[in-house]
Amino acid sequence: MNWIYEPWPWYVVGPLIALTMFVLLFTGKQFGMSSNLRTMCTIGGAGKFSEFFKFDWRKERWNLMVVLGAVIGGFLASKYMSNNIVKINPEIAAELSKDYGISSANAAYLPPEIFSVEKLSDPFTLTILVVGGFLVGFGSRYAGGCTSGHAISGLSNLQIPSLVAVIGFFAGGLIMVYFIYPLIFG
Repeated sequence: MNWIYEPWPWYVVGPLIALTMFVLLFTGKQFGMSSNLRTMCTIGGAGKFSEFFKFDWRKERWNLMVVLGAVIGGFLASKYMSNNIVKINPEIAAELSKDYGISSANAAYLPPEIFSVEKLSDPFTLTILVVGGFLVGFGSRYAGGCTSGHAISGLSNLQIPSLVAVIGFFAGGLIMVYFIYPLIFG
């Protein structure tokens, strides 16, 4: 039973993802997390205000179960199947400590210097969270899906827009890490 507590190798997980995508493609379904936000807004009555939310959400109930499973699975895994300690490269941990004041990078999955409740009272941190959340939501809607939807489902369907989106996600991530993050937090 120890195998369930360790990360699974790529040669097991990759074929499982491929099998899942084959089943979804065969049944005419598309995988993606951000599409569930549209479904939840439709259930909440957003169709009264926008045509975008007027669709039969009952056909997408299965995808809501994916989100529920991800939340429950994440909770169970973090609470009962992990010690919540991340093994970070010592050089990266030293850089995080020196440049950003994150001294517990190797001691906690969510370092308190970033994720503590006290940080929410800091207006700068709260602004970063709100603006970042808005940008992520707007970006995934503007791109027609989130990273998981484009990278797994879109690329499996051989969709060129998904390839462009995935390239954009990687380029945006690199720009954020190497240029914008140091400007904001440096």
